[in-house]
Amino acid sequence: MGNEEWVPLAHRVPDLGALELLLAVARVGSLSAAARRLGITQPAASSRIRAMETRLGVALVDRSPRGSTLTADGALVTDWARRVVEAAEAFDAGAQALRGRRDSRLRVAASMTIAEYLLPGWLIALRGQRPDTAVSLHAGNSAVVAQRVLAHEADLGFVEGLSVPEGLDSVVIAQDRLVVAVAPGHPWARRSRGVVAAELAATPLILRERGSGTRQVLDAALAGSGGLAEPLLELASTTAVKAAALSGAGPCVLSELAVGVELAGRRLVEVPVSGAAGLGRALRAVWPGGTRPAGPARDLLSLTRGQPPGAA
Repeated sequence: MGNEEWVPLAHRVPDLGALELLLAVARVGSLSAAARRLGITQPAASSRIRAMETRLGVALVDRSPRGSTLTADGALVTDWARRVVEAAEAFDAGAQALRGRRDSRLRVAASMTIAEYLLPGWLIALRGQRPDTAVSLHAGNSAVVAQRVLAHEADLGFVEGLSVPEGLDSVVIAQDRLVVAVAPGHPWARRSRGVVAAELAATPLILRERGSGTRQVLDAALAGSGGLAEPLLELASTTAVKAAALSGAGPCVLSELAVGVELAGRRLVEVPVSGAAGLGRALRAVWPGGTRPAGPARDLLSLTRGQPPGAA
């Protein structure tokens, strides 16, 4: 027996469609009526029964002008088929329950800027479309967001760095720009021409921590000007950086999304920078490579790109 070639079960057992057809013949007593019930043609039904008989090696149905009746073997096989179909229906019900559970929650990870200034509007819109979806949000720097998505701890992530880590797929959802801002009393606020890149690089600044998308873009932009000086303050949130700048502690570098209100109200003043290319950046949605966002993650992604739900 150990030398017998193993044949996969799928090659030995009729498929579910054939078993459902056999059950329908048993219920309605006619191959043609069973075919109509299942939405297939009578020739296709006959062919399926014959193929099942060939595979099993027994006759299942007696055909006559008065209809179709099960043979003794056919009645026994029908009883077994019923159990298989019932098990398949239970399997399908369980799978639907899993899909429902997946679609009732959404785990999002986002960089600080996106979490504070863009996500609230998107999530409000998502709630209008999916009121029963529970959303959890983890805000952190772009490096942490990427780690959470790679570890499958988030269904969808939003980052703002220069590149996307290996293992993630992404799409650009918006463009952003970093600005240098100071309190109105700072000497730079009175400079009509602003500062040059070398002076900015040499000045201790109020900055986000390493690993943040903001810091990554600024490091790259000033790499050709000698690199950043030791920070005046290094803080882990956009709000903290902005608060320090508002207090007059020194210049900060943040997304224009983060300081737009303060610039409009003259609580902060933008300082033009010459000679520093690359202060613009792309904001991206990320997800595990080789997959596509599904359910509420797909709908949220569509909202970020101004598309109809399901179009991501």
